[in-house]
Amino acid sequence: MSATMLSAFIARPIVELKQRDKSKIESILTYSDRLLIGLNTGSLRIYRVNEPSLSSEDGINGSAEDGEEAPKSMTKPVDLLREEEKFSRRPIQQLAIIKEANMLVSLSDGCVSIHNLQTFTLQERLERTKGAAAFAVTSNIVKDASTGIPSIVSRLAVAVKRRIILWSWQDMELDENVPELSMIASVKSLSWATATKIVVGLDPGFVMVDIVSKEVTDIVKPGVPGEATPQLGVRFGAVNSAGMGYMGMGGWVPKPMAARLAEGEMLLAKDVNTLFINTDGKALDKRQVPWALAPEAIGYSYPYMLALQPPSRGILEVRNPDTLSLLQTVALPNATFLHVPQPNISLAHAGKGFLVGSDRVIWRMGALEYESQIDLLRDQGRYDEAISLLGMLEETLLKDKEGRLREIKMLKAQGLFDQRRYRDSLDLFSEAHAPPSRVIALYPKSIAGDLSIVQEAEDEPETEEAKDGEGDTSKEAPTTPNIAAQSSIGRSMFGRLKADAKKADADTASIKPSRTGTGGSDGGRPSVEITAPEKPKAFDGRDLKIAINELCAFLAQTRVQLQKYISYDGTLKQPLPERTSENPEGKPSWHNYIALPSDSDLKDFDWRKHLFEVATLVDTSLFRAYMLARPSLAGSLFRLDNFCDPDVVNAKLYESGRYGDLIDFLHGKKLHREALEVLAKFGKGQADEDATTAEDLKGPQRTVGYLQQLPPELIDLILEFAKWPLEENPDMGMQVFLADTENAETLPRHKVLDFLNGIDSTLGVKYLEHIIYELNDYTPEFHQKLLDAYLERLKADPEKAGFKDDDEKLEWRLRLERLLKSSGQYSRARALKQLPINDPTFFESRAIVLSQMGNHRQALQIYVFQIRDHAKAEEYCNMVYLSSSSFPSETTLHHSTLTPKLVPPSLRDQGEDGEPGIYHTLLSLYLTPPGGQEVQWPPALDLLSKHGARLPASSTLDIIPPTLPVKELENYFRGRIRSANTAMNEDRIRARLEGVVKGDVEEKLLLGVRGRKVVVGEERLCGVCGKRFGGAAVRVYPDGGVTHYGCVRGGRGSGAAGVGKVGAGVRGW
Repeated sequence: MSATMLSAFIARPIVELKQRDKSKIESILTYSDRLLIGLNTGSLRIYRVNEPSLSSEDGINGSAEDGEEAPKSMTKPVDLLREEEKFSRRPIQQLAIIKEANMLVSLSDGCVSIHNLQTFTLQERLERTKGAAAFAVTSNIVKDASTGIPSIVSRLAVAVKRRIILWSWQDMELDENVPELSMIASVKSLSWATATKIVVGLDPGFVMVDIVSKEVTDIVKPGVPGEATPQLGVRFGAVNSAGMGYMGMGGWVPKPMAARLAEGEMLLAKDVNTLFINTDGKALDKRQVPWALAPEAIGYSYPYMLALQPPSRGILEVRNPDTLSLLQTVALPNATFLHVPQPNISLAHAGKGFLVGSDRVIWRMGALEYESQIDLLRDQGRYDEAISLLGMLEETLLKDKEGRLREIKMLKAQGLFDQRRYRDSLDLFSEAHAPPSRVIALYPKSIAGDLSIVQEAEDEPETEEAKDGEGDTSKEAPTTPNIAAQSSIGRSMFGRLKADAKKADADTASIKPSRTGTGGSDGGRPSVEITAPEKPKAFDGRDLKIAINELCAFLAQTRVQLQKYISYDGTLKQPLPERTSENPEGKPSWHNYIALPSDSDLKDFDWRKHLFEVATLVDTSLFRAYMLARPSLAGSLFRLDNFCDPDVVNAKLYESGRYGDLIDFLHGKKLHREALEVLAKFGKGQADEDATTAEDLKGPQRTVGYLQQLPPELIDLILEFAKWPLEENPDMGMQVFLADTENAETLPRHKVLDFLNGIDSTLGVKYLEHIIYELNDYTPEFHQKLLDAYLERLKADPEKAGFKDDDEKLEWRLRLERLLKSSGQYSRARALKQLPINDPTFFESRAIVLSQMGNHRQALQIYVFQIRDHAKAEEYCNMVYLSSSSFPSETTLHHSTLTPKLVPPSLRDQGEDGEPGIYHTLLSLYLTPPGGQEVQWPPALDLLSKHGARLPASSTLDIIPPTLPVKELENYFRGRIRSANTAMNEDRIRARLEGVVKGDVEEKLLLGVRGRKVVVGEERLCGVCGKRFGGAAVRVYPDGGVTHYGCVRGGRGSGAAGVGKVGAGVRGW
């Protein structure tokens, strides 16, 4: 056997006939710890098989090359218990047992006999089997169709020329019915497919026989692809003697053979031709076994397919039934038959100790442990075989089957990657849920960073941005290093990363397809085999592009899966599982994404931290791949939430001149200081980069827009970076605090105000006006500060105040008066003290403050005697009068209307007998001025003419001098008369309207609601007389009852008695 082949079995001779023993072995049978050998002399030898006890460390799980002897055992392999010399008169050709019936079945001298399994005495010779060529037995558990009770059913099928005779035992009782089935030719072999179906081998081919329905079905071989005239319906193995004759061999025809494989699958063989079928006799889509010579015998020892070559070669072939690859050849001189125990109990344990025999020696085939077999295939680089073997083995036979399968798939994927089969490799990595770090490490440092295990040329540059484009990933990448002339990449990163021929030790190895077998006889499909461990070589241009495109797809898929388990802030979306008996280490479902060291202690393992590191590695590598192969797609990654390493992205975007994208990324990662530093650098023109590249970043506009997006929690950072925009462009810089956004409105206002006042007091005034008038902030402190700021500048020296002209100063005075009128949150007493008494600039301001304090007479004195504006004085009275009539709130914010303090009832005009009002106060100032002021007749008479109705007659006439002509008071009296008439007329109209409403209410109470209707149908009867209404007059009652009008005097019945379904008419009031 080649050193690269598997050592699945070790041949150990257990019986060797001595030289003086002239008998030959014809048949063997093993069950439990017994071994039965049928000799050509008709004798039956019974042995007890002993378990080996080895004297050395190498045991049955060790390995041995072909021709090497297995380690010597300290105990004899078998002990001869007895020999039945008169068991038969002829050679014993075949042996089998029916254990449930305690029977031993033998074929000798062309006849089948039944013996006692314990004493080996002859019980019955089945004379009907005279001329038998073969037999087959099976035992199965069958449920009764009617009762559902299970029972053990054993069957014996005997091939007698063209007949098949069937015996059956149910629960150890023989069925008296012995059916016979006739075939079209002599039966050569019998093999049970199921409990009721048997594969029959004939010279003309194979057939499937259902012993219950007696149906015989030909097993047909499928058509050969590309065959010009496919032969449909041709029975597999169909051949006649003439067609198979060989010179000197007469009419020799190869024996048809069949063997059960895995559950539901069988192998048929005739000469070198094979066919895989299911238990229904249908051909499976599998190719032929590549045998060079026709086997002597075939069998199945879980999970391998066995074929014994002719005695001249003396070789046992062990193949994978899935891939048909030759895994092992064992030299067994002159071996002619093999015996595999019947798989009646469990397929997992069937045939682990099968026997191979020649006419003089019997070998027991010891199986290597499955874990060792898989490890050996893995070490040999035969990943396909290891994967196939793992797929066939049951989980109970392996330790961590899933983990082994995953590891081997990753090794195979790594080998495919070294073969430049990137798509197949990455697909297999995805299928195996490989840790992303293991995949990324296969790429150069321009993508994997320090994680890379790729050896690159030292004299070549490492990174350079590639042109945007997509490679053709559907084709296998070429392995020729020099393809620069064919590539459209040009002088990019791809064009300069050439392949390096240097080799070094690494964690991975290159692979190459190779055929296994000896002498080139194996025609199995190529398997993957390691050639030598070496460090991955550098990529050439086109190879790198194709590999990166496939990596992008792999990483994009991986990041989608990771987002199911971890949030962008590093918190897990699901709690970690508790440690249980099934999961003693407490591994989460996503543990495969983390490359765990083999000796790692998971007791205090920080799963969240390591998963976050994996997510960061995935997104950072994906960003690098995009920037290298598809720069246009990079923005879609870093503009959204991501796990990218900020340092890597920052350096790469800055290097490539994508400053706008850099700002977006830093904002998404909440690295606001770094983003603002970059914006300030470019905004102030301090960057050394090409001015045309960052033209849109110049000036404070981008900084202001960025600051507007920051939440109030970052107020210190906002104020720090808002200073230079305010100094460079105050109007634009103030938009950080004045913008109509939630962030601007919720900023800490005291901090903002102190910050703005530290730069320029006018900016603080602008901010205070915004929060008071736009945001309706009623904080007294802000109102007082705004008032103080107005007064401070208006009272300052002209040079210090800094007004450009009188218009600007007038604007500030109007803004002060607006605040005094609209706000009630400042201290009025403090404001009055701050306002100069003799400065004409503040006369009206003082009047407004006095008005807010309720001192209307003093306010009117300022309008009349200091400002001397009678129109404003009259307007003031109008405002006071209207506000006192409507009872407004004490303070309202209004931009253009003076809203004084609520006037007490003593100042309201109450008519003839009422108290003097605000107009009386103004009239008294005109006619009886204080402090030696002159009487002002024109405005007084104008006031009497316009507002006479609001001036009480008694108090008004008292202050009018007797010398004033009555004619001058004509308009006053006319107004008073009209006012009185108006009041009287209003009282009359109100009384009439109230009378109408009263009458309407009374009518509703007496008569009810108008518009009620009652339907009188043909079937409705009078509640009194019981007759139909017809066209007579009716009387309707409030409860809905209806009677004849003439029946009112006679009494009234129930209105409900005459309700009908068909309406003849509708009558109402």
